[in-house]
Formats: sequence, C-alpha cells, structure tokens
Amino acid sequence: MIVDTGGIIPKSDDRIDRAVRFQAEIAIEEADLILFMVDALVGITDLDLQIAKILSPYREKVLLVANKVDNEKIELDVFDFLKLGFGEPFPIAAVQGRNIGNFLDKIISSIPTSEEPEPKDEAIRVAIVGKPNVGKSSLINRIAGQQSLIVTDIPGTTRDSIDMEIKYHQKKLIFIDTAGLRKKKKIKYGVEYFSTMRTIESINRADVVLLILDAETEISKQDQKIASYVIRNYKELIIVFNKWDLPEKDNSTVGKYLQKIKEELPFVQNSPVMFVSALTGLRVQNILKKIIEVEEESKKRIPTSELNKFLEKITAKFPPAHSSGKHTKIYYCSQVETKPPTFVFFCNNPKLVTVHYRRYIANQLREYFQFKGATIKTIFKSRKKEQDDE
Repeated sequence: MIVDTGGIIPKSDDRIDRAVRFQAEIAIEEADLILFMVDALVGITDLDLQIAKILSPYREKVLLVANKVDNEKIELDVFDFLKLGFGEPFPIAAVQGRNIGNFLDKIISSIPTSEEPEPKDEAIRVAIVGKPNVGKSSLINRIAGQQSLIVTDIPGTTRDSIDMEIKYHQKKLIFIDTAGLRKKKKIKYGVEYFSTMRTIESINRADVVLLILDAETEISKQDQKIASYVIRNYKELIIVFNKWDLPEKDNSTVGKYLQKIKEELPFVQNSPVMFVSALTGLRVQNILKKIIEVEEESKKRIPTSELNKFLEKITAKFPPAHSSGKHTKIYYCSQVETKPPTFVFFCNNPKLVTVHYRRYIANQLREYFQFKGATIKTIFKSRKKEQDDE
C-alpha cells in the first residue's frame, strides 16, 4: 500500500502547509518504509536538510531516492546527497521510467517481513463500522462496562483502530473499534484518510462485522457501500440500529425499519437486525449473544451425503434450465470450507447455471440447513475443467 504525501514545508505557518505536514507525520509513523525523494537536478536544498532532520529518528526505515536522474552523467552527481545521512541515494527517472524495475526490487527487499507464522487464535474478531458519530465507541464501552475508549460528541474522535478483548460465556471476542467512514470526496489529506484505510483493514481481518446505524437518520449511500463491501468479502454482518431510545415508537415501528433495510440494503436480507441504545444499555448485551450465534452458524459443516440428498430434492423440484436450450446438469456438491460455509457444485458447464438458479440454490441451502445470519458462498465447477466460476 503506497501513500503519497504532499510536499513538506517544515517551518511554514500556512494552514494548508500545516495540514500537509501533519498528514506526512502520520504517514511517517504508520509506514514500514519511507521513500525520501530528492531532486537530482536541483541538488541539496535547505528544505531537504529540514526534512532530513524530521526523518532522522526513523533512519532505519528511510530509503533515499534521487529523482530526475535521466542519464549516467547526472547519476555521478547524486553522491552529494550522502550529506543527508541516509546512505547512498537510489537513482531513478520517474517520467522516463529509468531504473524503475530495479527500484521496485529495492523497495520489496527493504520492507521487513516476518518469517514466523502468526499463532492461530480461536477468538472471534468483531469490527465495529459505520459513519462518524453513530455511537460506535459508546456501544463498545457499554458492552465492556468500562470507559476503554474516548467517547465524545465530536465526530471522528477515534483516529486509530483499537482492539479490545472481552470474554463472554467462555468465548473470547476481540472488538476492533474503527474510525467512522466518510464519503470519499469528503476525506481530506490527514487523519480521516488514514482512518478510512484502517477501517477497511479492520473489516478484512474481522470474522463478524457490526454495521452501526443511527436510528434517527436515514440509511446513506455510504452505509450501503460499507454493507456491500462486507458482503462481497464474505464477512458475517449484523446490522445494529443504535440510539433506539430516541425515536417515537408504536406497534409498527420495527416493521418500518425492517422494510427500510429490505428496500435500501436488499443484498443483506439474511443479516440479523438489532435495535439497541448505547446510552441506556437497551438490549446491548444481546449483541454478544448474537455474535456468537452467527459465528457458530458460519462454522457449521454439512456431510456430503446430506448435501447430495438435498441437491437431488431441489433439482427434482425445480430443474436447472438455460435460455439457449442447452442441457444443464448439476452432478453433486460438497462443502469445502467453513467461515464462510463454502459449497462446490460440480456440473457439466458452469456458464449454463443462471444467476437466478444460483440464488435459488443458496436460498434452499438456508431453508434446509438454516445457517441463520451466516454468509454462504457457492462455487460452480465443471467436472471436466478445473475452472472456478463463482
């Protein structure tokens, strides 16, 4: 992941310069490798010297790069940059592409890697995601029963993803509190930019994702994008309406909210929906129970013999067909993975299995084997060709 920062002007009081400098400081802290770019045609400048002082504490992860080295003659001049104290500069010409291949090799060899495999952890990792100020940190605090995170009314207070471990009924849950996601066009260089990157990272390493919605505001395009990203990456999703103590309610209120989910998030119809209040504690503890239930469903494994009995029944009830009139046959199926439950269906030609029929099979899997709240992944393979068609 490459982050391009703005040009650093260390001693400027200009508001934009200060913001760029602040963003660069975050990048310097976060990075595994820092590319310190200098201009080979201009030579060492006062700004280069000032930036060198900023980078000096991070010397071990700095790679000095001399740009605009268009030929060998200029390459001889780059050794003046040794004065900056970061060793021999690596010469490139970005516009011409000169030495870029070797430069990429140098970058890869400079990035630290861990040879030891990460120990297997049976904990359930839970990412808390949603727009700013929907009460994510307050919800974790209420669950944990302690003020573990900073909670204020200012959107975007939580800059970093903070992992917090909770034990519940002999199960270990690790909550990842993420910064609020905002629309991309509103993300400025600086804190929010890196917070968004960390939010996506948190979803990627989670088992279960809690999408927190504000019960008093409409479901936004950004909420839809978050939910879509979670589903596309086969993560278990629980939708949580927070601040449920605020709306006026009658017998039809819950039904109206569920209808709203059906209309605006049609691709998450199998995800559980909860109504809670971090402020009052209403039904908050039920979230832990639901997380464990969904996680258990995602680990469920169905024997192959049962799956093939199931396949025989559903194909007899509703045989596969294609508009071309070509013969479509699904021979057998098997569950190959859990978390998410993944089923491979072997057929004569995966391209003949329509989207409608794939949806029918997924729905029937849920009806027969439950998988309450869990994401299901289906793969269709040719029995002759070892080619996936998901």
